[in-house]
Amino acid sequence: MIHVRSTPHDAGVEVLGDYLDMDGLYLSLHTVVGDEGEFGHYEGARLRVLGVCYDLRHALMGDRDVEFVENGLDADKIRRLAVIAQEKNLYYKIQVLWPEVLFVVMALNDFLWLHAKKLSKEKFTPLTDRRSVWDPDIANVRVFQSAVAKCVKDTVSEASFPRIMNLINKEYTWMDGYITQYVDQLNIRFLDMEKDQRRKSISTMAKRLGEQGREYQILERDVTAAARHHNCSVEDISIGLDYPEDIAW
Repeated sequence: MIHVRSTPHDAGVEVLGDYLDMDGLYLSLHTVVGDEGEFGHYEGARLRVLGVCYDLRHALMGDRDVEFVENGLDADKIRRLAVIAQEKNLYYKIQVLWPEVLFVVMALNDFLWLHAKKLSKEKFTPLTDRRSVWDPDIANVRVFQSAVAKCVKDTVSEASFPRIMNLINKEYTWMDGYITQYVDQLNIRFLDMEKDQRRKSISTMAKRLGEQGREYQILERDVTAAARHHNCSVEDISIGLDYPEDIAW
């Protein structure tokens, strides 16, 4: 099962699981976001989800962190079972910045709807057909979203939690055409905060991501104009922000 917890300095979250957990999440995320260009103006959001997939894949290749966790075995159980086994399991682990993971969870709501719509066309069933709930990729992604939601609950104040859940589940606007450079802007702003300020600012990050307010609109105007000027997609426009080489997670 996938587990999510805030990092020691609250810069983001740690996503943990065994090989099958992480590989299953990787494959399901890839599936629900579709192929390049399949869902029209969702390409920017798709690339952010694939960024998580990139880290998942590298974790499975041994290029990220690992952690040993208790598996319920002890010397007595191993002797009774007459097996050669370890008392801890290896979990693979990746880190995702808080604004980034909040955006990904929001975007996945849209992608799950698009994926279910695609399934309904392929199987000639209504979009509201409850059988889509049993789709394994939808289930895997929902488990990940649920783990993030639990992490939010464990991290923020009791008063902030319902507000954040409303923001990432109900009150955000659709992510088609989203100028995802704004996520980078919020990521770097979040990293510049002290640890104590970060926890208090998680709800603010969710609000900024979901409401697409004046700050977002100004960036959207500038990025869109630059894309027209250079005759390229908005995803190809850089806004000149650099992430720190080393993040104190």
